[in-house]
Amino acid sequence: MERIRMKDLPSVDRPYEKCLCFGPGVLTDAELLAVIIRTGSRDHSSLDLAGKLLALGSPGDGLLGLLHHSLNDFMKIKGVGKVKGVQLLCIGELSRRIWKKQTGINRISFEHPSQISDYYMEDMRHLEQEEIRVMFLNTKQGLIKDLLISRGTVNASVMTPREILIEALRCCAVSMVLVHNHPSGDPSPSRADLMLTERVKEAGVLIGITLIDHIIIGDRRYLSFREQKIL
Repeated sequence: MERIRMKDLPSVDRPYEKCLCFGPGVLTDAELLAVIIRTGSRDHSSLDLAGKLLALGSPGDGLLGLLHHSLNDFMKIKGVGKVKGVQLLCIGELSRRIWKKQTGINRISFEHPSQISDYYMEDMRHLEQEEIRVMFLNTKQGLIKDLLISRGTVNASVMTPREILIEALRCCAVSMVLVHNHPSGDPSPSRADLMLTERVKEAGVLIGITLIDHIIIGDRRYLSFREQKIL
């Protein structure tokens, strides 16, 4: 079957020209990707490659699938080399940062668990493994700094709060919030989650820095230890 080349399409159907005439809002997901990756390969147009990229992973993932895949995953598609693969990784990272920036606009403080969840949701719900972060807050519950303290399965028996407390003192934090994700999408706390929370809470009491919440990020949902009265 002869391949339809992009230049053989009517100009109104070519993604780049279509965007120029009508704006990016009229483009399909595949057309948007085709504009970004620009060129195809000898056997596939950029639109064909975009369709293959959107079909990666689980059915229905679409554009969200771009947040789940590695460079090697992208390069398994014939016609996607290292340059296009890196472009795709950067698209995913850019979308995370835009979302995080948007949810942080005019945010003076993190007084409610839902605010914390909104801030981290798009950044953490797509991760393939667990990450634990700690937020260091000032007197108005504004974010001073957040710190990645662990990547991988939560194991309270090997985790020490020492590094957390050293950093909390260094940035003059008044309170802290633990945030971590469950790749399964279910934010229900495990025994290890409960043990870790208790250890960090007890250590904070010794130096006068309060652990005010532990937020577990699931898939479009979260669990707050404070709201559940676990903490």
